[in-house]
Amino acid sequence: MAKQKAKAIQLFDQEILPGTSIELNFNFAKLHTNTPVDVPIIVERSLYEGPTVLFTAGIHGDEVNGVEIVRQLVSKGINKPKIGTTICIPIINIFGFLQKLRDFPDGRDLNRSFPGSKKGSLAGQVAYKLMTEIVPHADYVLDFHTGGSSRFNAPHVRIEKGNEQLTELAETFGAPFILYSKNLKSSFRNACRKKGIPMLLFEGGKSNSIDAAVSNTGVNGSKRILHQLGMLQSKFKVSTPAKSAISIGGSKWIRAQASGMFKSSVKVGSKVAVYDVLGHITDPYGKVHYWIKASHEGYVFNVNEAPIVYQGDALFHISTQIL
Repeated sequence: MAKQKAKAIQLFDQEILPGTSIELNFNFAKLHTNTPVDVPIIVERSLYEGPTVLFTAGIHGDEVNGVEIVRQLVSKGINKPKIGTTICIPIINIFGFLQKLRDFPDGRDLNRSFPGSKKGSLAGQVAYKLMTEIVPHADYVLDFHTGGSSRFNAPHVRIEKGNEQLTELAETFGAPFILYSKNLKSSFRNACRKKGIPMLLFEGGKSNSIDAAVSNTGVNGSKRILHQLGMLQSKFKVSTPAKSAISIGGSKWIRAQASGMFKSSVKVGSKVAVYDVLGHITDPYGKVHYWIKASHEGYVFNVNEAPIVYQGDALFHISTQIL
């Protein structure tokens, strides 16, 4: 079938012609010093019709590993499509990124502020602008996150259960794990679902940290998705994952039953059996020793790497159901 010539699109009241590369500014507020902040949106268009894929990261300002993944897509030219259009927003929460913090200056979580409000909080206004001016152009969304605080996530994709299209996309992406989880109310993922736009939410690594293995997983998964859609330039190689993804249908947190200095003894992504020792908590004086053991068999896909923990802190996230 002959390729069909693409048509011009409108983004932020600007006409973007086929075959063009353009950087727009997602400008929504200034710093408290009245200094303007530019949030670049990188748009790459083919001459030919095809899907539009939106890549986003930095919804939480301290999740820099996601930013690194989208940065690599742009710097390596992976985002230049053979057909269709790609839209890359490496950092959405620029305020949190500048401060190395998760939330907006008003303390709100952007990923709990969707679909937003035109005249609401700053986070709500950003969510509203994203959902009304950018997301409607997308046929697919890939959103990149990391584990919060010091909790290191094994690279995995989160999707809702029962959606065959998302399951197929997640398997194509090729992360080590697929976690079936409900869409949280007021999240970006749920807002996209309501608009009928399939989203893959990638999780990997921990906040304020860049991990090469996690970044490679995100970049390679993005290439596989673009290849599946016929958008990836032929000069880029597409690798086959070493193993098929493990699908997790349920999970449970193992929490600290004491406060103290903490050290994990298992690697993220590993499989454990019941009563396996997962880690150790002691006091600074060597008088108290508490061994954390697995309450059930499963895969450890999140490990807390904080050196000091308090009673009740989440330490290990372990699967309870493999599909």
